[in-house]
Amino acid sequence: MSLIRLLVPFSLALLSACATQPKHNVTVEKLSQCPVQLTNGQNLILNLPSNPSTGYRWAIQDSAGGVLKALGPEVYRNPEDAGIVGAAGVSTWRFQAFAAGTGRLRLTYQQPWAPEVPPVETFDCAISVN
Repeated sequence: MSLIRLLVPFSLALLSACATQPKHNVTVEKLSQCPVQLTNGQNLILNLPSNPSTGYRWAIQDSAGGVLKALGPEVYRNPEDAGIVGAAGVSTWRFQAFAAGTGRLRLTYQQPWAPEVPPVETFDCAISVN
């Protein structure tokens, strides 16, 4: 077998391996990173500043359910270097794109026992899945 016949399949395999694939995880930490475009199967990780010790919590109002599915509940973590009880931390949600289309990921930051009071903060992000 000639050297050319061996190099052609090897070269094609290398080229296909080098083709750029979208990152499997897309992380969003602020509204300025929206809108978000995902491909089917990609994960969206949403990190928002939070301080449940004040009584305020993020509540999902719209989860873009037609295009995203939750991969678990909210996870809250406090930065290890804070060293202060009641210091602010980060709330994290994980979603996976499962269908082509568009949706909105909307959350409000408010005290759950006072729904009539307007939220202190809102997060409203357009999501599109190809």
